Amino acid sequence: MLRVSTKGRYAARIMVRLALSGTSAPARKQDVARAEGISSDYVEQILMKLKTAGLVVSHRGARGGFTLARPPHEITLADVLEATEGPLSFAPCVEDRCERATVCVTQAVWREANDALHRIFAAKTIGALAFEAGHLKSKGTLNFQI
Repeated sequence: MLRVSTKGRYAARIMVRLALSGTSAPARKQDVARAEGISSDYVEQILMKLKTAGLVVSHRGARGGFTLARPPHEITLADVLEATEGPLSFAPCVEDRCERATVCVTQAVWREANDALHRIFAAKTIGALAFEAGHLKSKGTLNFQI
């Protein structure tokens, strides 16, 4: 079964959290961990991968933390997953040259599925996900008075 790992799913949540935090102040890893229910050490590991990929920036000092390296509408879910999971590939033979490529009738199907999967992840931005998260949050905080 094809699955996005926990690291990839958490990375997406962390990036949305950073987008929701805005640019007023860097988000501390402890605050992100608490808000998302993820261990602080695991958040740090993921943030380091995202930093290496150029998706987040770390800020030192008493008011340090992490911010997005680019506007959230310029960062795609594909960027985040590739930073944490590696190349998005439906099947190994899509990325690697397979010795059976000239006679394999299924390789074209795997390539087509891979391309579709990549298009879906590349079409969804962190900004769009943050907007959806804000919309869901506002729906959950309805106040009815009698």
